[in-house]
Amino acid sequence: MGQLKRRDIRIKVMQVLYAHLISGEPVKKIINDLMPDMKGEDNIEFATSLINYVIDNEKILDEYILEKVVNWELERMAMIDRILLRMGVAELLYFPDIPPKVSINEAIDISKEFCTRSSGKFVNGILDAVLEKLKKEKTLNKTGRGLVNMKAGQTEKKTKKPEEVKENK
Repeated sequence: MGQLKRRDIRIKVMQVLYAHLISGEPVKKIINDLMPDMKGEDNIEFATSLINYVIDNEKILDEYILEKVVNWELERMAMIDRILLRMGVAELLYFPDIPPKVSINEAIDISKEFCTRSSGKFVNGILDAVLEKLKKEKTLNKTGRGLVNMKAGQTEKKTKKPEEVKENK
């Protein structure tokens, strides 16, 4: 397996999490079975971190998701949607170097490819709502090139429109 793109890694992570949910087998065994030839320390670290964050924080991730879906139970959601939502929320919460829109767009695109026709809109709506909640509560921690550049507790800087800028006289 050559150099993988993050999308490919996310798909592998989704497959590992799916196999774990379906089979109940230990995650380490599933990782060895499904990702034996993954190369690159960064790729392996990202994949295993995402898998571990999703599994270790499943209850917290599910709370964020359930808060945004009224009158829904997780068991009623398509399993792939549920996994992708957990992955997306985990990226928003625990990966400060990944822009929120990247996490959301990746989850949307993968859901369109692997789940139902309406999955993209469903995943988008929930992840956008979670992102807005994190911004509102000032708990979004994203920094780096091309990112929100917000630490938890900071407010977003608003860029003034040209008509709002007063001239210095």
